[in-house]
This record gives sequence, structure tokens and C-alpha cells, in this order.
Amino acid sequence: MNSVITIGRQFGSGGREIGMIVAEKFGIKCYDKELLARAAKDSGLCEEVFEHHDERPTNSFLYNLVMDTYSFGYNSSAYVDMPVSHKVFLAQFDTIKKLADEEPCIIVGRCADYALSDRSDLIRLFISGDEETKTRRIMERFDLTESQAHDMCVKKDKQRRSYYDYYSSKKWGHVNTYDLSINSSVLGLEGTADLIVKYVESVEKARND
Repeated sequence: MNSVITIGRQFGSGGREIGMIVAEKFGIKCYDKELLARAAKDSGLCEEVFEHHDERPTNSFLYNLVMDTYSFGYNSSAYVDMPVSHKVFLAQFDTIKKLADEEPCIIVGRCADYALSDRSDLIRLFISGDEETKTRRIMERFDLTESQAHDMCVKKDKQRRSYYDYYSSKKWGHVNTYDLSINSSVLGLEGTADLIVKYVESVEKARND
């Protein structure tokens, strides 16, 4: 496998788990939360800042001002007047590019498809799911009631959509944004991963022909 795969996903769709299964099948790395630690190390920004801003845009001037006291890097003249949320995005943006340059890999969320849009080896996926399936998965994962799990799914997807639409020039979850969109509720996590493997293999074969 010689491609870089990005996965956008609805909360509760199993996108992260599917990414990990696909990565194991191909023998490559899958980056999700691991990306935050790498971005913090590369940029010199405090890892806590990345966790606070993870796929959550904020326009609060006061919040940015307070959180900026945690920032130790990215303080050159080009960044000093920039809100910390923008610093975090740019730091992740740079790290995503570095990871993709190092080796074939899978990167989950965080506008990775936008950051890597100039790559010819990019495959952009989006994982969705039925509301019932997503809610049940979140109920089990966090020990929540059905109502609580549903509300969490709605809230998290709203945050991810706002983050993606704010920082990229495309629309989160829109069919034209991705190469392949899959409802994981139809085939399940393993079945969806198998479908992705076949799709990636077919794409790479077509590219090489």
C-alpha cells in the first residue's frame, strides 16, 4: 500500500476503529489522538492546548487569550498575534504533512484531507452510520442513556462540522468532498474495513495502469 488515507467520520460511526483495522491489514500506522502529541512535540506548544482545541473551533477572544499563556512555541513574528486556536490548527496542519511525507499512513479527522489536498497519492474517505447504530455504540462506550448518547452524537458532529467548515474550503460530510463515503452500519466495522481495503487496492491499481 503506497497511499495516504484520510478518514472523516461521524461520531459513533466507528471511523477510528475502522481506520485502525485497515492500518493493521496494510501494515501501516493510523494516527488519531497520537497526532496531537506529535504536533505538540513538533511545535513546542503545550499538549493541553491541543486537547482543548481538538476539532473544536472557538471564536472566543478571552478564551484564546487565556489559553495563549500555555503556548511556548510558534511565537515568531508570524504567529505572535494569532489566536491560539489558529496556532493549534497550523501546528496540526504541519504535522499532518510531515506524517504523510514520512510513509504511507492513515490519518483520522482534523482536516487531514484538506491539509494533504495537493498529494497525488491521497485517498479521502468519510464514514457515516445510522442514528440507531451510532447511538447504541456510544451508549455502550460511555455507559450513557439512549437520550444522552444521541445528544452527544449530535453535539460532537456539530463540533466536527464547524471545525472542518471553518478551517477548510469544503463541506464536512458532503459527498463531493471525498473519494468514497461509506455507511458503516450496513457492513459493520470489519466489513467496512474490508471494503476500504479492496477500494484502496483498486485505486492504486488504476493509478499504476
